[in-house]
Amino acid sequence: MKLSVALAVLATAVAEAHYTFPSVATTGDWQYVRTTANFQSNGPVTNVQSEDIRCYERNPGTGAPNILTVTAGQTIAYNAKASISHPGPMSFYIAKVPEGQTAATWDGKGKVWSKIYQDHPSIAAGMSWPSQGAKSVSVTIPKCLANGEYLLRAEHIGLHSAGSSGGAQFYISCAQLSVTGGSGTYSPKSLVSFPGAYAASDPGILINIYYPVPKSYTPPGPEAETC
Repeated sequence: MKLSVALAVLATAVAEAHYTFPSVATTGDWQYVRTTANFQSNGPVTNVQSEDIRCYERNPGTGAPNILTVTAGQTIAYNAKASISHPGPMSFYIAKVPEGQTAATWDGKGKVWSKIYQDHPSIAAGMSWPSQGAKSVSVTIPKCLANGEYLLRAEHIGLHSAGSSGGAQFYISCAQLSVTGGSGTYSPKSLVSFPGAYAASDPGILINIYYPVPKSYTPPGPEAETC
């Protein structure tokens, strides 16, 4: 009996240390963001070759109930629940929904994703991460996007256990957007697919962040695009 209680307490503590990204701006949870498979457990994706690495959807193909209209150049907050408790990098990718399809159901497959945001640590006696402890991270929707519907993919990589293969923890979700007011001149240098963008051996994924303290850090995937 005592063992089962201890295990239950441990499981609760682990779940509370994890997190989800369920909303954008001031909207409700899972209204504009596709419900993720970890919406109750808060558990991460650890296999970068899994289909879950794209949007981590609970029910692929169903989408979120709504599509959020934003203006190109607008900055929006992508919210964590409860907060980003692990050390590691935060990034955002965006993908344009093809003509004739909708952000509510499009699967986001193929080399269609470009990175629009990437943070980096400061390094001294240790590594300090801008997003650690944050309840939301703001991202600017590029002003040069073409008008239309998009998926916006939030990704935080927990690197606290990344010293062995499969130890990095990916916390992911995808928001459904409709972008207006864009110039239409966006021309990304790199388009990637999920899975496909990362390998488990990438130096930004397989890394001991504690000892010896790395002298630099290279995030996985392409560089963030600019207009």
